[in-house]
Amino acid sequence: MSDKESWKLTLPCTRAEAESLDGDIVAFAQLDSPPVLMTSEAAPDDDDVWQLDAYFEGKPNTALVKLVQTLVPSARGKKPTLEKLPAEDWVTISQQGLEPVIAGRFYVRNMADDVVPPGYKDFLIGAGRAFGTGQHETTSGCLVMLDRSRRLGHRFGNIADVGTGTGLLAFAAMHLWPMAYATASDIDPVSVEVTAENAVANGVALGRSAGQLTVFAAAGVDHPGILGRAPYDLLIANILAGPLIELAPSLTATLEDGGTLILAGLLDSQADSVIAAYRAQGMRLADRIDTGQWPTLRLRKRPAVGWRRPRRWASDRNGEAPGYGSW
Repeated sequence: MSDKESWKLTLPCTRAEAESLDGDIVAFAQLDSPPVLMTSEAAPDDDDVWQLDAYFEGKPNTALVKLVQTLVPSARGKKPTLEKLPAEDWVTISQQGLEPVIAGRFYVRNMADDVVPPGYKDFLIGAGRAFGTGQHETTSGCLVMLDRSRRLGHRFGNIADVGTGTGLLAFAAMHLWPMAYATASDIDPVSVEVTAENAVANGVALGRSAGQLTVFAAAGVDHPGILGRAPYDLLIANILAGPLIELAPSLTATLEDGGTLILAGLLDSQADSVIAAYRAQGMRLADRIDTGQWPTLRLRKRPAVGWRRPRRWASDRNGEAPGYGSW
């Protein structure tokens, strides 16, 4: 049982708005304890009248309430209902309502009792403190791209997942290339903790040897441990367009000649800018998967570009992607 209070925020919404809230919410990516959203029909005789219930661990402040309100524009000007709930198990609340995700050969579930269909590699990734449960198109797109790369016969021996969130993409890459050295990093120390916890839950070995995962808290690749393990032949970065563009020189620098870079977290309208930033660093677009408005890109490093020490993260740059939060 949680020792914190549980609160529920209720807002009216349309059916279209309710359907758009299926999966990870990008606006919540930086929250240590994001609310759990549930939608339901509010009027049996009108299938366009719905309501949004947001469950919080602890009473939400005004800024967090306003953040949730931005998800349902039709509720603008309407007073939200905020109520304290009886003591509940927050973990149980946080894991309700998320359907398992099938992406390539992977089956991602957030409940231990979900039945895994035969033929899939399953991962148990509980909803909670970190972004990347597999629900959002950016994460599932990366899983499909990794699966496609393996089916095409690509082989990797030194893998890094930058902005790992829950660790899911690193786990998937390690399943596909089990003898590779693997590194996962995130700017958020909470995500690093969650990744380590998820590794244990999914039987992923932690350590520094081949077939084991090493985890770092770092901004981009600015960490001696990450730089010391470079160059990588596969690097995954599922973050946001702003940081992806900002990190183009350093991410490219940590790749070996001919190395592969998988990028996600960008909108379709931002793809050309992201691709241009990496082309300027000697990368070429090799593959692309479009899942709704969220493309996943696979790029290769041209041999003409040599390895160099990655540029340090500039403290005066926060990687903002206007309208989609910051990394």
